[in-house]
Amino acid sequence: MPRILARKDPNAFKTLPLFVEANADGLSYQSLGLPLNFTQMLERRRPLTVPDAEHFAAELANLGVSVRVTLTWQGRDYWVLVRQRRSDRGDVVLKLISGYVPAHELNLPLLTAIHEVAEECLVETPEGWLSGRFGDTWLPAPYQSVLRYRESVHFRLSPLSGSARQVRCGNLALLERPRAYVHLPTASLQLVYDLHLELPKEVRQLSLLHVDERLEAGELIARLDRRQPDLYLIPLAQGKPTAELLTLRHGKLSSASTRGVWLAESFAPQDGWLVRDERIRWKDWVAQQHLTPPRKGPVKRLAERARKLLSLA
Repeated sequence: MPRILARKDPNAFKTLPLFVEANADGLSYQSLGLPLNFTQMLERRRPLTVPDAEHFAAELANLGVSVRVTLTWQGRDYWVLVRQRRSDRGDVVLKLISGYVPAHELNLPLLTAIHEVAEECLVETPEGWLSGRFGDTWLPAPYQSVLRYRESVHFRLSPLSGSARQVRCGNLALLERPRAYVHLPTASLQLVYDLHLELPKEVRQLSLLHVDERLEAGELIARLDRRQPDLYLIPLAQGKPTAELLTLRHGKLSSASTRGVWLAESFAPQDGWLVRDERIRWKDWVAQQHLTPPRKGPVKRLAERARKLLSLA
């Protein structure tokens, strides 16, 4: 049975619309107007038209952050993705860990980003759950009232190399240099941080699980469902992604099906500062990245042939 970990009042969330200016060298944003609650923000996320992908000024609905977490496990690196049912867009995608930036963190979106890692990506060991640190900052343990976090060991987050183009909040440069894009279908500015997640050496066996919030009957409810961990890994080879999708449970990696999988817009092509697509098919992203899908073993090939024969019967 899924376990409810937390309940929130969506009206307690406040953010601010943005005014964004961009040119070939960089992008800057600043708050605009009055604070918005969650419902008001969603109402503003409507398709936007921008004629020039490199030079523009626009009013946007909100600021969002995503975190491309690179996890090192048993000597190999992996990107971390989570599965999300997006009720506002009517689809299901694999996406980076992400969230909306509240009004009081607009000038420090990195803080929102690391909090999203703590809330969405749960690391379980046989002795309990792992909390984390970013530098000297402890990440929150958002579910400590219902889950037992370990006190003696924790994981560490650290920044990886950032984007070549500068992003500023007003006159303040974002030092971690996140990748930035304006998502036209939702009229939002998105920042993507590259972070590395280092596990403690003592951990030999772990499971990765995703906790997702859903709006139900006027409440944001966070649930943990062990039957559907909903956290996936893309293996890297020499720092580049491969065309594989895996899960990690009880210290064991298993292949996950990519049939019918869609990826969120952060994987779609970016033109200048703009992303125009809502999502991208896994197979189209693989082709776009010039990746070679892994060869299928004899058992998998026989299973596919059997399915085809049954469909023709």
